[in-house]
Amino acid sequence: MTMTTGGIAGEMAEATAGAVWTKTCVALKRELGEATFGSWLGQAALRERGEDVCLVAATGVARDWIRRHAWRRIGELWAQNDPMGRALDLKSRMEFDQAAPASPMVTVGSPAAAVAVARAETGLTGNVIEIEVDLTAPRAARQQGLQERFSFDTFVAGPANEFAFAVARRVASWADGHFNPVLFHGPYGFGKTHLLNAMAWEAMRTAPGKRVVYLTAERFTSTFVKAVQDRQTAAFKEELRNADLLLIDDVQFVAGKTSTQEELFHTLMALIEDGRRVVMTADRSPAELSEMEPRLRSHLQAGLVCGIEPADRTLRLGILERKLATLAGQGRFVPSAKAEVLEFLADRFTDSVRELEGALNTLVARVGGEVARLSLDEAQAILRPNLSCTEKRVTVDQIQKAVAEHYGLKQADMISERRARAVARPRQAAMWIAKQITTRSLPDIGRRFGGRDHTTVLHAVRRIEALKADDPVLARDLDTLLRKLRS
Repeated sequence: MTMTTGGIAGEMAEATAGAVWTKTCVALKRELGEATFGSWLGQAALRERGEDVCLVAATGVARDWIRRHAWRRIGELWAQNDPMGRALDLKSRMEFDQAAPASPMVTVGSPAAAVAVARAETGLTGNVIEIEVDLTAPRAARQQGLQERFSFDTFVAGPANEFAFAVARRVASWADGHFNPVLFHGPYGFGKTHLLNAMAWEAMRTAPGKRVVYLTAERFTSTFVKAVQDRQTAAFKEELRNADLLLIDDVQFVAGKTSTQEELFHTLMALIEDGRRVVMTADRSPAELSEMEPRLRSHLQAGLVCGIEPADRTLRLGILERKLATLAGQGRFVPSAKAEVLEFLADRFTDSVRELEGALNTLVARVGGEVARLSLDEAQAILRPNLSCTEKRVTVDQIQKAVAEHYGLKQADMISERRARAVARPRQAAMWIAKQITTRSLPDIGRRFGGRDHTTVLHAVRRIEALKADDPVLARDLDTLLRKLRS
């Protein structure tokens, strides 16, 4: 019996690891539900290295959840859908990256893939990783103020920023069909500067012959003012308007500066009309930049406005794991910390990724490679000065009121003897929050919850700790309440 070329191609397409995983995901979404699937498996990626196939979870916490609650079923579905009988492994992103062989895996659309294609087309051979695309580009970039640690490889993506991340990758790859201009906006410490730096590095590596210009709005202003004073405005305009990609950070700082806004507007128009790319960041959406000149604000709104939301708990844990791996590489120690310590950091530092990373920096600076042995109490003691400076004073009464409102209860339910789950679980959550963000002792918290014993509070805290790791809805509720109480 013979098989047509089309039939063989069809079977091969259906047998690819990606196709098998797609079929597996369809069944998992149906069985787990969209919310649970999205929280724990939505950020996972299937990666191939040679003949090995690995499911890479976003964080160690996500990996552990998948192993406990879904791994057996994933194995069954994978075996049913994979005619080649390949084994499927499970790792966190950090574990997978650390296990990378000396010859890196090349993926479509990556810088390594672009260089590999260039080598193939020119007939060059050798290890892709040893190529320098442009020896002068990093030096020039540093002079522009770019930071080498801010790259796409060190950016941790999650639901809060995955759209912004995808847009940034597309622009940096010089793909056609891009929006112009692109504006990323969000509060300080949400990763906007990281994305802008990553775009600059990627764009220069992908197309060494193109001009990439990165400026902060402050530098744009000061350079323009100096050019006016020195009667060098023509040179200033030529420098910027010859850029193939112009990146401006914190554009809100030009608001209220009439001449600078005028120059930025004409620069923006000249680049767009010439088919060049412009990307900016701001701490607010264009509609909220009330002091900005209306024409400039209107043109920023006319492109792609991309908001970056606060990092959720899973993303914060991923950021901590990535940062710990980086610090471990610099200090040459094992990149490990107790889960309870990382979870404490992720739950306490929710408003800014910079503050989150700063807290981990403080721990590593104090104990170095011993961070893996650090207990939760020891970590809290080291960070107490940081917490007292940044923590807003929140009372148990405020916590009870916020939790009751969130769950549609009365505040009196928080101190009542009612044991129905609809009341008991929110009450336990309120006790957990009180333990996290107040300085009250367990007996003191118990007294404020209807005269309960400290062992009841301890049980509530431990119960919520166990539940929030497996219940994405509860985790989101706690995250929302913590953010509301600290705002």
